[in-house]
Amino acid sequence: MNPVRDPRADGPQRPKLRLSRGTAVAMIALGGAVIALILLQYHVNGSGPVRPWPIRPPASARVDIGVVTLPLARNSWRAWQPADLETVNAFEQTIRKHVSVVMWYADWAHKAPLLQQLEAIARRGSIPEITWEPWDSTKPVRVQPRYRLRWIIAGRYDSYIRAWAQTLAAYRKPVRLRFAQEMNGNWYPWSESANGNRSHEFVQAWRHIHDIFVAAGARNVQWIWSPAPITIRREQYPGSAYVTMVSLSIFNGGSQLRYARWRSFAAAVARPVAILHTIAPGKPIEISEIGCAEQGGSKAAWITGMFAALRRYPAIRSLVWYDLVKASDWRVESSRGAAEAYATAVASPFDR
Repeated sequence: MNPVRDPRADGPQRPKLRLSRGTAVAMIALGGAVIALILLQYHVNGSGPVRPWPIRPPASARVDIGVVTLPLARNSWRAWQPADLETVNAFEQTIRKHVSVVMWYADWAHKAPLLQQLEAIARRGSIPEITWEPWDSTKPVRVQPRYRLRWIIAGRYDSYIRAWAQTLAAYRKPVRLRFAQEMNGNWYPWSESANGNRSHEFVQAWRHIHDIFVAAGARNVQWIWSPAPITIRREQYPGSAYVTMVSLSIFNGGSQLRYARWRSFAAAVARPVAILHTIAPGKPIEISEIGCAEQGGSKAAWITGMFAALRRYPAIRSLVWYDLVKASDWRVESSRGAAEAYATAVASPFDR
């Protein structure tokens, strides 16, 4: 369970399981126990389901509040179950606010499009967002020849892509698709500097997929271009006609992780947001993965500062908290102070 990362990055890339079958089973069991403990704290006397937060924010609120939880992160390779959304409900009970965006992951080796998952999220009043990854997420990264960008461009995956497009079109309501995130790094097989890929192939692959979706009538899909907050390359931007929203992943690793340091949200986003404005002027921005460690400073103060800084960045319209334990405890509920700081900050009608 070692995430591959650019050492210059402020936080880990999303965790990928690379385990033997026996170890994987044990880890799944352990993860289930952890989830059960998280959920238990929101049950009355340890019984009854976790309910969503009942009050939805006003439509005038500017920033969408979102979350990805452990079961949703595992949806990349593990079949979705309706009970997975109980962890989203638990997150809402922690922050005392309705979640407007629910994100999960889907790879191209295990995950078929599932209309029931989209509809379940819609019923709870949230927008579904899918981080859609062209690889097998259970195998080592970087070198996966089966998923080279040239094969996407050549049409090898057209029937698979079309199935996704048709399912998302059938959903009819808005759905966000965050395709092949952090393409400007070197840790994923869709990077142009890895896996035998070449310059300019990322944009060609993106446009090819986008055109299939348009042909299938999937105009309800909102396309999210999500580079890593390192060197953001203009030539990897598909163009304004192919992108709805741009995004970043921001992690404050604190003193716990050897490749990270403590710095404020405002310091972390200033430069990459300015670059996004230059490359994609006028596009709204999402922070698609965000988390803060406990070690190295006050997580509660960091969260308070994050929401204060958001008011200085009107282009940032969405914030998806990475509510997982991986290399560090990024969860809002990692401490009572952090949870209370988050709940206090989002009590404002500014966030929805």
